Amino acid sequence: MRTTKALNAGKTEAREYQTGASGIFFTVKDVLYEGRSKFQRIEIVRNRDYGRVLLLDGLVQTTERDEFYYHEMLVHPALCSHPRPTKVLIIGGGDGGALREVLKHPVRKAWLVEIDGRVVEACRQHFPWLRSAFRDPRAELVVADGNVFVDKVRETFDVILVDSSDPVGPSTVLHQEAFYRKLKAKLNPGGIIAAQAGSLMLHLDSHARKSVFLKRIFRHSPLYLGPVPTYPVGTWCYNFLSDKVDPGKVKTLYVPDGLKYFNPDVYRAAFALPNFLAERLKKGK
Repeated sequence: MRTTKALNAGKTEAREYQTGASGIFFTVKDVLYEGRSKFQRIEIVRNRDYGRVLLLDGLVQTTERDEFYYHEMLVHPALCSHPRPTKVLIIGGGDGGALREVLKHPVRKAWLVEIDGRVVEACRQHFPWLRSAFRDPRAELVVADGNVFVDKVRETFDVILVDSSDPVGPSTVLHQEAFYRKLKAKLNPGGIIAAQAGSLMLHLDSHARKSVFLKRIFRHSPLYLGPVPTYPVGTWCYNFLSDKVDPGKVKTLYVPDGLKYFNPDVYRAAFALPNFLAERLKKGK
């Protein structure tokens, strides 16, 4: 689990301790935003190499320079595997990056459910390249607890994306078996769920435990990988979940124009796991 320290006293450096012994730091050129919601501390700083950086409780969520790695790999494997995704639900993702990527597809409607409205406000103000997604008439922003929203919503969806933070505080429930069972009940036939799953190295035990209950719920539940330079260890994991769609057998991908990272070759390579991870997943708990 990532631990955190805030900006230093002089606000010249931000450090994220990803374990008790290692982490990442940014020198701070400017502090663009500081605030605290009832859920977390929100900071946006500017770094010379990575541009604008969003930190929640001191943990890096997205940076101007590398956000496309994460958002494209969360969104497009699922959206491109579905032959006709018209209704998409995003749980979390208040920065708007996942929403922007979803709207590159010919979807009819996309719901973004974010528990912390202040994150949305801060990102709209300071991440202008993400702002346009919120103005798209196909997008609906719902400021609410994602778990509660899933309990109450009557809609069903073709694709559900879980863009949650680490499993601490209000996000803990979004990583549990009961939540994934509720999500499955909200999928249309042939639907797909994609969820961020954490660091390749630091969350190895978590991947193994989670794989056990996901296999009980979904016929297909592979883990896939993608780089995110500013996330712990630099390689991030995602869950691909469906009863119908096996990504290893998808022959036609519906890839939108203008992507920076994702393409059909990246898609196929992402599901090829290193030996140590594949063996750990086989062992389960």
